[in-house]
Amino acid sequence: MSGRRPRTGHDWKLLAEACGGLLDGLPDMVDEFLRRLAAHSPTYLRVIPHDQHWQEAEEAMRIGIEAIRAPRASPRRDLEHAELLGRRRAQQGLPLDLLVHAYRQAGQLTWETLVEESSARQPERLAVLMQSATMIWRAVDELADVVSEAYRSTELELRRRTDERLKALLDALLDGDRSPGLTSRAAAGLDLPEQGRYAVVALRVERRDGREPFHRLVQGSGVRCVWRMRADYELGVASLAADTGLDALAELLGSAPGPGGVSPVVAGLGELGRARRLAELALRTCAPDATGIVRLDRRMPAALVVSQPELAGLLVSDVFAALLALDPADRAVLLETLEAWLACEGSAGRAAGRLYCHRNTVFNRLRRLEHLTARSLSRPRDLTEMTLALDAHRLGGLSASGG
Repeated sequence: MSGRRPRTGHDWKLLAEACGGLLDGLPDMVDEFLRRLAAHSPTYLRVIPHDQHWQEAEEAMRIGIEAIRAPRASPRRDLEHAELLGRRRAQQGLPLDLLVHAYRQAGQLTWETLVEESSARQPERLAVLMQSATMIWRAVDELADVVSEAYRSTELELRRRTDERLKALLDALLDGDRSPGLTSRAAAGLDLPEQGRYAVVALRVERRDGREPFHRLVQGSGVRCVWRMRADYELGVASLAADTGLDALAELLGSAPGPGGVSPVVAGLGELGRARRLAELALRTCAPDATGIVRLDRRMPAALVVSQPELAGLLVSDVFAALLALDPADRAVLLETLEAWLACEGSAGRAAGRLYCHRNTVFNRLRRLEHLTARSLSRPRDLTEMTLALDAHRLGGLSASGG
């Protein structure tokens, strides 16, 4: 509380003597200070134990009063102490507005006591005090600024540490860590039920500067998502209400800018590691140029293919050997026709509409495909092999082996 000193040495001496009298009655001032704070808000008593608060208030007020009476060139111990106390109160969780109120209340009480004591004992000092009023209140404002800045910087640091701790807990769950107590700590920190219905989402999201991160846009009743960034995709842990299914989650994620995979529902945070692996597997069933959200339970054949790349390669070589030897454009037409026919549930007419050709053209292409693969689309086992081989070719980039 230094600010500007009174203009003359005599004035400063009178102010210093008046402040010295305050130090003699400091315990009573501290008692009154704490009474005023308690009357203003019960939060002070809940956050700071009374004995600790009394000791800290006594120290702060003593340092502040000594700063007023100290010579102009003296170190600013009051500012140093305000910075220390601002950090401490942030760590204790006292709201910033109450901290600033306490500093202003201390300044108010100091000023009132100075005026009261001087009026009663040495009225001639009042004129000096009035000249010092601006200096004292400027010092109070300066202290409030310092304590606020220290509080905010500490609060940001605490939030950063908390975020890092919560991210570490979430990463451990997603990595399948089974350490004792992990799920209970994560449930408390992330504010999620330890046991409940969960699904994991894996999103392949393109990074674009200036674009709102997709995970911040996900909102919906019955679904709460907590997101974690990985090297080339985002993982979301979705807590689902009892009446919320995977279709609702997939619909909520429908505006995602890239493809995504959704795991089956698992029971509890302890199963997130398995759910993460299944969500990533679902994502792998999406073609590179895909944009939709897929559920693993509806992509099982493709999931089997991508989970066994070596066998998938052998399957493509076995089923599509002759097809892969064709001109790339010719091969692409035949594979596109097969994919359309399968998507249309074996309807040549619907496939023709999708491909903008005559249905007989579809039949001709399919017969040629059967000839090249030595398999019949009317035989279930052959159809299964061709379907799986098509998935393996589409997802594994295996067409390069055929030129």
